Amino acid sequence: METEDPKDFPGDPDDMQRLWTPHRMVYIQGEGKPEDPSDDAQCPFCSAPSRSDEEALIVHRGELAFVILNLFPYNSGHLMVCPYRHVADYTDLTEAEVLEVADLTRTAMRVVREVSSPGGFNLGMNQGEAGGAGIAAHLHQHVVPRWVGDANFLPIVGRTKALPILLADTREQYAAAWPSGEES
Repeated sequence: METEDPKDFPGDPDDMQRLWTPHRMVYIQGEGKPEDPSDDAQCPFCSAPSRSDEEALIVHRGELAFVILNLFPYNSGHLMVCPYRHVADYTDLTEAEVLEVADLTRTAMRVVREVSSPGGFNLGMNQGEAGGAGIAAHLHQHVVPRWVGDANFLPIVGRTKALPILLADTREQYAAAWPSGEES
């Protein structure tokens, strides 16, 4: 990790180290977010299943839902369970979709435990833009592995997350550990 000495820049030195994360601007500027949330063709969760697992970061495909790595993870190994159907609200899922999303979430936790040994998880669905959903038009269940001490000064003060493993490598490890024959 490279930092820069603040004394090398114009202005009043403040003795702060700077960790530049220009890759985060894609997320901050909303790149890849649908302009029209009701348009399935613009939805990244609707388009992902049409690409290869490696390209889309899909870990597992079920019958009614799939498991995908978050392109902008809160933590290493941050997965999302998404129904194939473009539906925004949890109450609009069919009974079968609810069951498969729940089963895939449980299996995702087992796989992440086996591969990454987290100390715990955050699970959740942000419903609606006001509820914090980045892509509010397509429901997705977050499965975020957590480790004691993983919340340090970077995300709290610097709004930056250090991720020690590449997404492609994480996807490969999780896909390899996914139980064979597991449909949901």
